[in-house]
Amino acid sequence: MAEASASFKDIPELFEVDLGESLTARTEVLSTFRELGPPDLCHVVKSNGKSGQRDVGSYHYVSGVDASSSASLAAYINSLTYAIEDNSAWFSKSSAWKVKNGCYCCFNAFSRVDIRVDVKIPGGVHAYVIDLRGERHEATPELWQETYVSALLRAILYSDDPNYWLEAYRKLDPITTPEGEIRFLQAAEALFMKGWQVGSDPEIQVATIISNHLTAGIMKYFGDSGRYQQAANLFEKLAVKEPEVASLLARSYIGMNEEVKAVQIMSSSIQKTPHSYTLLHAQCDFLRSKGRHDWAVKLARQAVNCAPSEFVTWEKLTECWIDLGEFENALLTLNSCPMFTFNGRDLHRNLTPARVHLPFLRPIGEILPDRIKTEDDEADPALLRLPAPGLRGTWVRAYALLARLVSQIGWDELLKTRSNVFVMEEEYRMQKAQTEMQSTTVNTNSSNQTIHEDGTVRDSMISGETTLADHGDDDDKASTRGMVSPHSPRSGSMGGVNGTGASSLDAPPIGIPMIRVSSESDTELEDGESSVKELNGETKVNGFDVGDDRSGLEKPATAAAGEEEKDQEHSSQQLPGSESFSFSNKRLCERWLDNLFMVLYEDLRVWTIFRAEVAHFKTQHVAYRKTGLEWEILGELGVRLHHKEEAKEAFQRCLDTPRYSQKPWAKLMEIYADEGDIQRSIQTAIRVAAYQWADYTEMTYPTQIARAFFKLGRVHGHAKIQYTLMSMGLPEPIFKVMNSYLEYGKTFKVEGYDF
Repeated sequence: MAEASASFKDIPELFEVDLGESLTARTEVLSTFRELGPPDLCHVVKSNGKSGQRDVGSYHYVSGVDASSSASLAAYINSLTYAIEDNSAWFSKSSAWKVKNGCYCCFNAFSRVDIRVDVKIPGGVHAYVIDLRGERHEATPELWQETYVSALLRAILYSDDPNYWLEAYRKLDPITTPEGEIRFLQAAEALFMKGWQVGSDPEIQVATIISNHLTAGIMKYFGDSGRYQQAANLFEKLAVKEPEVASLLARSYIGMNEEVKAVQIMSSSIQKTPHSYTLLHAQCDFLRSKGRHDWAVKLARQAVNCAPSEFVTWEKLTECWIDLGEFENALLTLNSCPMFTFNGRDLHRNLTPARVHLPFLRPIGEILPDRIKTEDDEADPALLRLPAPGLRGTWVRAYALLARLVSQIGWDELLKTRSNVFVMEEEYRMQKAQTEMQSTTVNTNSSNQTIHEDGTVRDSMISGETTLADHGDDDDKASTRGMVSPHSPRSGSMGGVNGTGASSLDAPPIGIPMIRVSSESDTELEDGESSVKELNGETKVNGFDVGDDRSGLEKPATAAAGEEEKDQEHSSQQLPGSESFSFSNKRLCERWLDNLFMVLYEDLRVWTIFRAEVAHFKTQHVAYRKTGLEWEILGELGVRLHHKEEAKEAFQRCLDTPRYSQKPWAKLMEIYADEGDIQRSIQTAIRVAAYQWADYTEMTYPTQIARAFFKLGRVHGHAKIQYTLMSMGLPEPIFKVMNSYLEYGKTFKVEGYDF
């Protein structure tokens, strides 16, 4: 109990079993940080001055602290000395706990080192650098600048990532004044050419100076508030040194509604850097926004030529084909997408703490339900086992394209389109059986003769017939090998985009091996999160039998994948004896895409049954009941399948249950903000803010709430939002938190702040 008084008042803490173990664990895993690194670690040692009473070590994670110098990090540790709960009454003999020393660790993502500041109270401040081998070095001004930008990028990019959660993680505002913003812009300009060193989003295969976490952080920070002018000023300066920056500059001008300027920039820049896929994509998106999908698709195809190994170029081309209503081409292009292993955000190693202190923040937290497990936190196993929520990175983006396709043409039409462009397993087996039948009738003599069905015997070399085995050496064994006849009308309309990810969009001559980009075509979806397994001849999704179907949906037949028959090679010419069907105008479907069809089928099946049940209960005038978690899952399912109104209804039903969950409130807040509904947006935002503060997110911007408020502000003005807030008669602490978003808008002159 003595140690209980060693806790901070409103700051979360994890107490150590062995003093300093969190610092040792961080040093050991430094070499595993691949990109931006984890949030900062703040470790403190507390003592109560009694002899025989051992010191207590505790730590918490934090982002948003100014990491530009040792003095600013020492100031944060110093601020903690005022946060210790003072439980000693005037008559108590026990001396109070005090912070004896602290260590602040901040990862430098550019030079891949950890900057640490040791603070002794009272006493001095000592800053040093720990490299990946655990050795100490001196902290230079250059390293401090890199650390400052690294810390800001983590604070901006980790601010509202729903998949990134840590216990005892405190989030503070990274930039609070216009002066702080200018410092960020100056540092970003100085380090811009090194930006590729900090890595990129998981959908980007190779980080470049245009596609990386630094540019993503700049665009998110200024884009969420619609303040593109500052970003444009920065990119104007950088574009002089690096022409490729023009794509970011053009996007900034489009964000400012300066479209003429943006078009002029794109026009002049494409002549200097014709092979920049980011610039081609900027043009492509502009044309799509103007409804010129026929022009956009040409640019998207050119972008694939420029960067054939990037997922995003194939993704953009697929979207353009869908825009044009060319669904077969869309499916073929999707099949060509190179898929990458998903690497999540960098994390610390989880240690088992001796004690956890997670203080409850009153009074804003009092509007939340109790954080106890109830029956509303349980759900039907069929809903819990849906594989789609487990998809990450390129997999979730590919799924989104498939879901968009099905929302436009329906499931039956999608299956029909699929069987038109891909070799289905049934066709493959039929073709194989025919070929084997022919090969078994070959004469045993050394002369290569074939006995035909009409009884005649001809030399197969003379007749020009080709058996499957004859082309074994020519095939490059790629599962994505395009089975394209030069006269195939379908390949003509596609412009030669085949299942290879080949660097040229023109159909290559027969016999030339094609480049295989997707090295993971036979990899099951990440870590089994959403793999489709074939068990005992039954197709199961995550162990859930999908054969029992009450939805009335046709279950997708399996497509023939190149890896299915390792011993069998395919000829790219039309096979003999196949008048009714040939491989010449069909491709092999990638294994991962076949898996995604099963994932989509599971989603649609559950959704169809759910909607049928709702309709049935309505006709019977009986209340349709689900638990809070079930409504939440169904709401997310509706969003995935583009059923916005039904999804909104499901999330609203979830709010009627006492389930402790931020998700339905946050989803509804986004929907209401899109609809321009101020009253409902604020009501949901109050709950989202309460959940965020309960998780120690004490930041205003960039957050989901700020994004929603600024979206409303552009239409209605900030004054109307403020009057609506005041009319609600909120308790003072809650009003203060909600008003902070509008105060930020005023400080940084976000559009709408002055009306």
